[in-house]
Amino acid sequence: MAVWRCFSGPNHSPNKELGLAPKAVGSTLKNRIVLCPRLRHNFIHQLVPMRTNLHCNLSFAAMATIGLAALFPVGSAGRQRTGKVPAPVPGVVVRDAPRLRFRGANSPSPSQPGDTDCNSPLHWDGATLYLFNSAGQPWRSSGPDLFHLDRSYVRCEYNNRKDGGRWIECTWKLPHGPLYGWYHFEPTGLCPGTSLTAPRIGAARSSDNGATWEDLGVVLDAPPGTLNCATRNFYFAGGNGDFSALLDPKGGCFYFFISTYAGTVPAQGVSLARMAWADRDAPTGRVWKWHNGAWKEPGLGGQVSPVFPARLDWHRADADAFWGPSVHWNRYLRSYVMLLNRAIDKDWTQQGIYVSFNRNLSDASGWSTPAQLPVVLRTNQWYPQVAGLDRTRRDTDKSAGRKARLFVRGESRWEIEFLRP
Repeated sequence: MAVWRCFSGPNHSPNKELGLAPKAVGSTLKNRIVLCPRLRHNFIHQLVPMRTNLHCNLSFAAMATIGLAALFPVGSAGRQRTGKVPAPVPGVVVRDAPRLRFRGANSPSPSQPGDTDCNSPLHWDGATLYLFNSAGQPWRSSGPDLFHLDRSYVRCEYNNRKDGGRWIECTWKLPHGPLYGWYHFEPTGLCPGTSLTAPRIGAARSSDNGATWEDLGVVLDAPPGTLNCATRNFYFAGGNGDFSALLDPKGGCFYFFISTYAGTVPAQGVSLARMAWADRDAPTGRVWKWHNGAWKEPGLGGQVSPVFPARLDWHRADADAFWGPSVHWNRYLRSYVMLLNRAIDKDWTQQGIYVSFNRNLSDASGWSTPAQLPVVLRTNQWYPQVAGLDRTRRDTDKSAGRKARLFVRGESRWEIEFLRP
């Protein structure tokens, strides 16, 4: 029997089902869960001035797009009412699929997968697909395609030592060149007598497809003075981490989609940063955060204006916030797609997975209102991501077509299909 869940309107409840007939998205579908296309809000955000601290090819006209409010209200970003007709938002179908699991980190054998404790990036080199799973330390699997990543399994090593774990969350391979990686770093000893940490984001480079990494240094962290060792949060006393990243090949910028846990509530949530792709070999001090309508705050210690602010303080017992964004380019939709976790307490209980869309990475205000995907998860089943299926197009976690596999914490029990508006 088909299960239909459709969401609509700027103030919809994420769990409310509307009485829409199946024909709203197509003919009768069996064993499917459907997120019906919705309309964007009719807000237009202020234009963003071009910055001289980046060598990106920005399209000024592209920045004058229709923006939208988040499920949790976006801070004042120059929003104005406009009489323009709202742009439609894509839909999503989720259906059951045969179970597929990543090998994970610290796995003793293929029949005993290890944990997957962050986004798991993939990249191609020749005819080989490489996957990284991390749980304090990255491990690499490889094979001819997504369904046969059993050719090799190695523990990855860095060229230096740090007091704390490093999780590889994003990779980008240059044709006939090195592999670049970005890691989530959890330093130890920040709040004596506790296990609390405050993550930072760093960069690395590899000449052997990630078996070994040269650490290029930290590129993103929280403002000074924001560490909160009195937090009720089980893991973090602040910091910037739990992220994904993507290159905009037309604009020449590399974009970071980060979780911000530090400071007051208006600074917490899902935030953005970017750097000129030309700075990838010396990135420290060259990443800029989105704040008050411009890419102007330094990645190291700068302020942020979250695109999806926290609803309730991360440091309260009843915290409520989106986190852990995973972004890919969807060629079928010709749109970027972001998947999000939503935590609803200090223990990070997973309330659900949400999806948002944006056609232009430089338009920070262009992400659509997150809408929930009705999938059943464990309370600690985090890290949703898409893995594309087209081997000839060299799909990864960063690119996909109309259909892909949906993974959550290294496990896929679903196929996801994207619907044009």
